[in-house]
Amino acid sequence: MSPHASGQRGLPDTLPDPLPIDVVDNHVHLDITREGDEPFDVAEAVRRARAVGVTRLVQVGCDLEGIRFTMDAIERHTAVVGGIALHPNEVPRLAAAGRLEEAYAEVERCAAHERVRVIGETGLDYYRTGPEGVPVQQDGFRWHIALAKRLGKALQIHDRDAHDDVLRLLDEEGAPEHTVLHCFSGDLTMARECVERGYYLSFAGTVTFKNARSLRDALTAIPLDRLLVETDAPYLTPTPWRGRPNASYLVPHTVRVMAASAGVEEDTLSAALWDNTQRVFGAW
Repeated sequence: MSPHASGQRGLPDTLPDPLPIDVVDNHVHLDITREGDEPFDVAEAVRRARAVGVTRLVQVGCDLEGIRFTMDAIERHTAVVGGIALHPNEVPRLAAAGRLEEAYAEVERCAAHERVRVIGETGLDYYRTGPEGVPVQQDGFRWHIALAKRLGKALQIHDRDAHDDVLRLLDEEGAPEHTVLHCFSGDLTMARECVERGYYLSFAGTVTFKNARSLRDALTAIPLDRLLVETDAPYLTPTPWRGRPNASYLVPHTVRVMAASAGVEEDTLSAALWDNTQRVFGAW
């Protein structure tokens, strides 16, 4: 590892060794900061990621402010494409404020942009939204599924404490051709169910955590052509930097643990991750 100042308080001050084959961070939130940091400049984020073989980023905006940030980023930076949606925790808040239909209209308008490649993150989150918010959250998930199919875009799913209902609603509505379980958090059984349905499973830094044996076990059941990698930055920072803000240039740590868990060489997995990303999101 070579020293490299992060330029942002709390971020690791070293770059990992570059990957042998380029990969894509398919889910990053450059509009979100933690611990009082200044926003991470998009151009700088791209430059640092490129230095370790992470040459493309999918910037995800999941509230109206984040969506506007995303639309600006994809216009300014050729290495970045967008994912936009109303996060499952955002849907009940907008509904309670009487602004949900207005927000849906903005999402649909922005989603038509050629460089918006994914509708997401959408889905279900029963951890932060109580029972009273579940019906509107499920309706919001259905709305986003329909939008992805109508526009021919990939669907990227947030699933927290809602595995059964996520799979049920996808079955009921009919999943888009390219459906991704963002930051996969299920076990071996869940992984097999997703693979049977033809979904893609995206792994974040959580797979490197000491207590994440079930995630590493799940990797043994997933064909290489169904895997993706992400950061969910600034969250879910991989070991050995857990507890600090995450960034796309830390993806190599996650890829290396994924490769070891899946029992394949690093270059084999990296090549598969690149090909899968092109298939799901298209080239850019």
